[in-house]
Amino acid sequence: MKRSIYFLLPVSLLATRAGAQHLQLVAERGMRAGVRVMLKQAAGKKILNVVPDSTGRILLPTAGYPYDITVSGMNIETTHDTIAGRHDKVIWLQSHTIGEVVITGQYGQMNQENAVQRIEVIDRKKIDAMAAQNLRDVLTNQLEIRMSYDPILGTALNMQGSRSYGADAKILIDGVPVIGKVDGAIDLSQINLANIERVEIIKGPMSVSYGTDAIAGTVNLITRKTVKKGGEVSAGTYYETPGTYNVNLAGGLRAGKHSVRFDGFRNFFGGWNPGSDISFFDFTARPADASRVLLWKPREQYQGGVQYVYTKNKTSLNYKGNYFYELITNRGTPLAPYGEMAIDNRFHTWRKDNAIFLNTDVANGRHINVFAAYNAYKRIKEEAAKDLTTLAESLPPDAQDTSHYSEINSRGVFTSGNTGRRLDYEIGYDVNIQYANSTQIEDRKQQMGNYALYASAEYRPVAQFTVRPGLRYAYNTRYGAPLVPSLNLMYKPADGLTLRTSYARGFRQPGLKDLYFDFVDINHNIHGNPDLKAEYSNNFLASATYMNSWRQLRYKFNVSAYYNQVNDLITLVPRINGTANEYWYQNISNFTTRGLQANADFTQRSLTLSAGGAVMGTYNQLSEQNQAPAYSYSPELRGSATWSFQKQGLSVSAFYKYTGRAVIYVTNTAGDVVQSRMNSYSIADITISKKLWHKRVVLSAGCKNLFDVSNVSSTMGGGGAHSSQGASAAVSMGRYYFFKTEFNFHK
Repeated sequence: MKRSIYFLLPVSLLATRAGAQHLQLVAERGMRAGVRVMLKQAAGKKILNVVPDSTGRILLPTAGYPYDITVSGMNIETTHDTIAGRHDKVIWLQSHTIGEVVITGQYGQMNQENAVQRIEVIDRKKIDAMAAQNLRDVLTNQLEIRMSYDPILGTALNMQGSRSYGADAKILIDGVPVIGKVDGAIDLSQINLANIERVEIIKGPMSVSYGTDAIAGTVNLITRKTVKKGGEVSAGTYYETPGTYNVNLAGGLRAGKHSVRFDGFRNFFGGWNPGSDISFFDFTARPADASRVLLWKPREQYQGGVQYVYTKNKTSLNYKGNYFYELITNRGTPLAPYGEMAIDNRFHTWRKDNAIFLNTDVANGRHINVFAAYNAYKRIKEEAAKDLTTLAESLPPDAQDTSHYSEINSRGVFTSGNTGRRLDYEIGYDVNIQYANSTQIEDRKQQMGNYALYASAEYRPVAQFTVRPGLRYAYNTRYGAPLVPSLNLMYKPADGLTLRTSYARGFRQPGLKDLYFDFVDINHNIHGNPDLKAEYSNNFLASATYMNSWRQLRYKFNVSAYYNQVNDLITLVPRINGTANEYWYQNISNFTTRGLQANADFTQRSLTLSAGGAVMGTYNQLSEQNQAPAYSYSPELRGSATWSFQKQGLSVSAFYKYTGRAVIYVTNTAGDVVQSRMNSYSIADITISKKLWHKRVVLSAGCKNLFDVSNVSSTMGGGGAHSSQGASAAVSMGRYYFFKTEFNFHK
């Protein structure tokens, strides 16, 4: 689906007959389709319109020089040149755009540069260059995105300085919401990338299209769906020196109108502590002492999926099923006085996803897209007393907590898009019904439904200007949901220059866990609040993008700024005069973020460079009580570089991100306003890849976290909701090395 950036190919002009002169058009495969060439005598006496052959060659006239040449086509930039005399001529064709094709929030497949929203794309090439195994890995190099790690709850996402980690960002897979939030957030390390084609990111509210939770941003993972004719199979292994062993297998068959894909993986991580040796995993026996307690808990994951696609004419029917299981082991410290016993916890997670998609082209650019999905999530916590002398276990009464959540989703939309007319539009519905059955939920069983209608339109009074208003109306069985409007503007005043601005209202209804959650263990004391109000925000965003080329160099610059005011923000706060580490969900009346971001991208033949920086500022009313500056600012820097040597099948990639010091003001359990902060740190990775055996085998190796960062100095304002009070926060497992193999075969 990617529209490729042009590159130069070596050309040898071989005449079909002695003395003949030729025009040769050079481009990537597919770019010459539909190309037309006009030859016009400089004196204006004769015009010839010709079509090149399949190799891009044209036999030139034998007389009539000089000729003016115009080369045009759907996917290329119009090129003008001159032939002064009888000699061979070469013209390099350049693609009209360098963007990806995107679908998130669009009326159909659209080039990234023509989308009204600013959409960031992480394609499969970058995923492989980063050796990313899960969503946490691939987002580490993105600006305005930060993550927090909890030993039990996993990795949570923060976008554009949002006060809540994970709760204000919508995570989708093929447009279907991912369920299974624990403490308001999806664990990013549970979302594997083995079968993902690309990741599309929209920062800022997308509540008109995707409803609740899409308040700080939306992350949509697009799975692989196509299968090579005759069938294909691939397998891979991945190893990290702290003790990670991953294997995956995928394949597919295609016969006529039917295709089937399957995929599966098994991931194992043995756990790690700061100061541990980074070496091949040691399977020898170890003493049962305090060293059995690990900061990065051992994990084991299994996943299997199948996807069936039936295509006839302009209609496709797609079923996708997926099963995921994870086990986290939390070993306890040996108990006094003799140290022969310990209390261990095991956390089992199951996720089952099923969805049916129907897509059809009606006529004249009109489409119908519908899906229906049933997703189930179950998490069981087991607490066992372990005899460290015999390794026998006993389960005390009431030592098991079970949480079972499920959702029914259906979404349908009728669109008129990419028609070439002045007006395109979409009309859709969105249904979401949540069920909770858990020992950690009040009354053990709760249900909530959300039903919505939405519509938007793209109007182009002139070719360079697009206006897109949108509106969403929702009915919630527990809340009076407000009308959610949005307005996007896009203007292209000159070739290569795109200006965008938008206003959008974000909306987040309290989830069943926010209302009725009750989670207490040795490290957590979290409670829901049935009196919560719905959260909403007003977001303003503006951006400017300029892209152009000079000879073989393509370059792109982007600057963007945002302002986001959140009302009745739902977040965890310490209970005043409560017990240690006791937190509950509460509305904060006013929370504001604002920021500025700049990026530059350069591509020249085999070299790709990208760099950027951002500043994010946050404000809440507690800042004034502490006589602090109105806004607390935090900077970020990022960069990446990839060298590709096509002939040798070799590539080298490097990634870097600096995350600046972050400060926010919170209330502690005594009711005092205190400063919560996390110091700055830098993460850098490097990857080397080599393709062998006609690209059937790919070997990759590299180093992650070159600067050996593990824990970062942090104060959490009197103790965080997710762990006991400490002087540091876990960021990474120090410097470590990885090795990856891929095997790809197709008929």
